[in-house]
Amino acid sequence: MSVPRTPTTTRAAVLHGPDDLRIEEVPLRPLGHDEVLVEIDAVGICGSDMHYFASGRNGQNVLRQPTVLGHEASGVVTAAGPQAGVEAGTPVAIEPAVGCGTCQTCRSGRYNLCPHGTCLGSPPTHGVLAGHVVVPARAVHPLPDGVPLELGSLIEPLAVAVWAVRRAEVTFGHRVLITGAGPIGILVAQVARAAGAAEVVVTDVNDARLAQARKLGATAVVNTAAQDLELTGMDRLLECSAHPAALWQGLLTLKPAARATVVGQAAPAVDGLPLAHLQRWEIDLVTAFRYAHAFPTAMALAADGRVDLSSVLTGRFPLDRATDALRAPVTDPTHLKVVVRPHGTAA
Repeated sequence: MSVPRTPTTTRAAVLHGPDDLRIEEVPLRPLGHDEVLVEIDAVGICGSDMHYFASGRNGQNVLRQPTVLGHEASGVVTAAGPQAGVEAGTPVAIEPAVGCGTCQTCRSGRYNLCPHGTCLGSPPTHGVLAGHVVVPARAVHPLPDGVPLELGSLIEPLAVAVWAVRRAEVTFGHRVLITGAGPIGILVAQVARAAGAAEVVVTDVNDARLAQARKLGATAVVNTAAQDLELTGMDRLLECSAHPAALWQGLLTLKPAARATVVGQAAPAVDGLPLAHLQRWEIDLVTAFRYAHAFPTAMALAADGRVDLSSVLTGRFPLDRATDALRAPVTDPTHLKVVVRPHGTAA
């Protein structure tokens, strides 16, 4: 069986340097036997995309050559290789981070930690902020009927939240503190409630985002710029703000034998870790990096309504305004998640 013919180029948003995003016609690689061509419907803008756009780097990863941004995407398979196992016409969410599949880490199931893995939109690997992409068939997940195609682009950040809650070992009756009411923090709050948390407190310094957190599952919210965080006896802390001070403050709310999980993008090194306090009370400090085997759970939570994705989506932009999309959450802090519609218009 021959491999289907596919387009040879597509329009894409290519980052050349800080504040230098260009819409260009870029080549598409030929479709492999176990690959699929996806016509992109929506691409969510992530904090990492914004970091690359603003400074040319995200954490320790640095932009060294022009790269297509974006890793949160949904679309429709328009062509499939003979060994892909996915039919043309299938609506899918794309899992952007794939491991090599053969190393000991991947074979243990923790492919998110693969030393040889790649992630779409993480330089030098081109991303999905384009009209079409060719990806391995194992990187696409057919969307259930209960998840609209556009909201399929939010399955990736929801998978981050699912993995974070798994790493935190949240269970029935837990009192949970979430620091940071951005898109990930709000999704983590919803997943924590779905996991059985009895109390979910969300902190931030943005009242609009805290109001959304309260609407979407938080039992209480605290603006830490306006009031002290007077909590004690919390079972779990999930730090989603990427601010070390929020982590240190949150740790002091935990009861003995509790667990804290770092979810937000950590700085290369931070000072002030209250190690003696953690040791005295045997508080576990763990981290979460991307996800492994979390997409099916994320799609199930979205499909049955236990997580509300539609309320997290606050803006839409066409591909020609991808730069505006990258700036939108900064210029308008009421935004949670904005998406780029490569074949659509703004709304």
